[in-house]
Amino acid sequence: MNWLTNLPPGLKSIFAKSDDGDGDTLWVKCPKTGELVYRDDLEASMWVTPSGAHLRMTPTQRMDALFGKGLWKEIPLPDVVQDPLKFKDDKKYVDRLKASRAKTGRTDCMMAAQGEIGNRKVVALVQDFAFMGGSLGMAAGEAFITAAETAVARKAALICVTASGGARMQESAFGLMQMPRSVIAIEDVKRAKLPYIVILTDPTSGGVMASYAMLGDVHIAEPDAMLAFTGARVIEQTIREKLPAGFQRSEFLHERGQVDMVCHRRDIPEKLASILEMLMPEQQRPRRTSRAKAEAER
Repeated sequence: MNWLTNLPPGLKSIFAKSDDGDGDTLWVKCPKTGELVYRDDLEASMWVTPSGAHLRMTPTQRMDALFGKGLWKEIPLPDVVQDPLKFKDDKKYVDRLKASRAKTGRTDCMMAAQGEIGNRKVVALVQDFAFMGGSLGMAAGEAFITAAETAVARKAALICVTASGGARMQESAFGLMQMPRSVIAIEDVKRAKLPYIVILTDPTSGGVMASYAMLGDVHIAEPDAMLAFTGARVIEQTIREKLPAGFQRSEFLHERGQVDMVCHRRDIPEKLASILEMLMPEQQRPRRTSRAKAEAER
């Protein structure tokens, strides 16, 4: 028990634990040290605590971090059939969707946008773990395909920022079918000789890890991100062996060649610009001054 336990309810909400950029708590608890970090300081540091813990971001925050605040345009995503199986466990699937939509303000877990990074055209797709654990369902699959088609049409690089617990069980085979569909969409991007880059964030697992998360031309992981197909306990029980320390973390995978680089969040845009410069040399264009941009927009 600590002094926070005895706070009145109104003050408890101010010090409530939060591990992402959502909500309106004044202080956020660092998952590594337990330290309380002022929310405004976290926003200024791109949601990285002083101890180096990379907290989750909302899709809007992630797009601002990649492109620059206000320098991107959201891509409309198609609607899909809701609850095709009329699924119910301890709660109706439609009720879970309603709760997640109220919590995040989004219709599903994917957000797509277009903009420029390093003076190269980019279509970015961001997965929101706050929406049903970023689970892969029909809406996410359609979002991925829409982003890939937009990238091909604009001759832009496709960048996917993953965060997911896997396929959405409430959609059963409909959710699992999004794995091969996303793979086909990636092949279309590569056939057009356009880069597909994956940014792996904590956590990325299950069917997402088994499909589009590991098919990039380049894989960039945030520090200490959990990256796995299945849980460590299940693996240990299956192979009857103790797993090594740090297993399924980004640094472990980097050492073994499954991840190309582990990169601090603040450095990712610069790394992407450098990678795109090498992979898309034909798109090198002189940078316009702010005055030239204003005149071009008239």
